Amino acid sequence: MYPVYLFIGKHVVQQGSTADSISNVIYPLLPLTEYGLPVDSFVIISGTIEKNQTMAGLLLQLQVPAQKIDQVIRGSAGVFDLRKVGAGRPYKLFSDHDSCQSPRYFVYEHTPVNYLFIDLDDSVKITWEEKEISILTKEVCGVITSSLWEAMLAQQLDPMLAIELSELYAWNIDFFGLSRGDTFKLIFDEKYVDTLYIGPGKIHGAFFYHAGHGYYAIPFMQDSVESYFDQEGNSLRRAFLKSPLRFSRVSSRYSYNRMHPILKIRRPHLGVDYVAAIGTPVYTIGDGEIIEASYHNNSGNMLKIRHNSVYTTAYLHLSYFAKSIKKGGKVMQGDLIGYVGSSGLSTGPHLDFRFYKNGYPVDPLKVDAPPVEPVKDANRTPFDSVCAGVISMLEKIHPVCQPAE
Repeated sequence: MYPVYLFIGKHVVQQGSTADSISNVIYPLLPLTEYGLPVDSFVIISGTIEKNQTMAGLLLQLQVPAQKIDQVIRGSAGVFDLRKVGAGRPYKLFSDHDSCQSPRYFVYEHTPVNYLFIDLDDSVKITWEEKEISILTKEVCGVITSSLWEAMLAQQLDPMLAIELSELYAWNIDFFGLSRGDTFKLIFDEKYVDTLYIGPGKIHGAFFYHAGHGYYAIPFMQDSVESYFDQEGNSLRRAFLKSPLRFSRVSSRYSYNRMHPILKIRRPHLGVDYVAAIGTPVYTIGDGEIIEASYHNNSGNMLKIRHNSVYTTAYLHLSYFAKSIKKGGKVMQGDLIGYVGSSGLSTGPHLDFRFYKNGYPVDPLKVDAPPVEPVKDANRTPFDSVCAGVISMLEKIHPVCQPAE
């Protein structure tokens, strides 16, 4: 029979204990804590950042002394840019229980995981902290009836998994051309902070059946980098060329606050400018389909190439296009597609190169060119072991999701 324990004050004792033994408590209860602070030791004020509210204004409103606020502003340098506090994000102030209710600690949650912790004692200390993330591993399968997004919703899964899966198979499967009856199996992590779901985590293995073919995704660490391979040990990804020009220099980088050289106003510049002489050849950084080849007032002669269902690139201000370049045409990595010019709104000859991921602009200089090297011979034995284990787990997932005959 299991012992029964009783709550006495803030302690736990075994039922049947004598008064003498109770005085020698054996299991002290831990106090309830938040951010490592015992909550019953403080008066706590909770709230959310208001639109256009500054950290200094908020702390002043919470009756934090001006001297402390100044220390917070100066001490935050190198830890967190206080100008980036987000409207709607939560905060908590921990104050003493005394009559003055002196502020002791302030916490601002920048994300569900990361938070700014400010110790308001005599010497203000500011640290950037991270909450503990709990992982729940799940095994699921699904059948495509209309789209991968809808298939995720039908399984009551985070539809963001559709994006994760489409990026994983971006070079192998055209997710704009999925067919009714295509199937997938997936072993993946869900991430939680406390009981709050914060998004999908690592994919431990996947199988996608499309157009009569099955595609495995096996995670494997090689040269200190984890990538995904098929069951033969070939990389699922293809590399991009680092630059669309052979000889050039960067004159303007990706920015949301760039002074436009002609308009003389600050506006986003969501690409990279490469300075080169008029007529310098421009090459596509990867295989793809030309989805636009035309003149635009500001962009001049512009070429847009969709590489797969995830990645698209654009080439602006061209002097003219290469021969045979037209909308709907196919290009291979390294193909000549045009020549540097100064068409459109431009101060001089250059190429404005833009990169899009899932339809959104990203910094071309920060795109992670994925590895394409297959599993090395020296790593073949450990890979085969990992591969066999992942495939075995995927095969055990409910057979209802086997491809239709």
